[in-house]
Amino acid sequence: MSDDFSGGSSDDLSGDSPDVTPVVTPRAPDARSVTAGPLDGAALWDAVEKLVRWLDQENALPTEQARLLRILKLSEEAGEVAQAVIGATGQNPRKGRSHTWDDVQSELCDVIVTAMVALRTLTPDARRVFEGHVGRVVRRAGSS
Repeated sequence: MSDDFSGGSSDDLSGDSPDVTPVVTPRAPDARSVTAGPLDGAALWDAVEKLVRWLDQENALPTEQARLLRILKLSEEAGEVAQAVIGATGQNPRKGRSHTWDDVQSELCDVIVTAMVALRTLTPDARRVFEGHVGRVVRRAGSS
């Protein structure tokens, strides 16, 4: 898993290559500082806003490049869902059952959070855009 939003870690690059510098991932906002209660409605979008601010503060790239990379991050997270499903079903003979369905749930949550962060990166009206889109999908599904 490469959950960039969950905490500080450093990649172990202690090999013999002298030109490789270890990368340290900065700590994400502490979950306790995001909310004391359940994350629903406004609290959920407040948490997303804090993640976006944290990512913006840590970003050293031009704004447009950071925006594109946040969108591309969805592909990475979706790949991790696929990897977890393959692992949960034991479809890789070399690895066997390397994941659980709880792992799949966690990876799906990473996709959702990453999508919410990407949407908020594109528009300050992310909540309204998302709720409007879900409403249209629900209406379309109800008309079939």
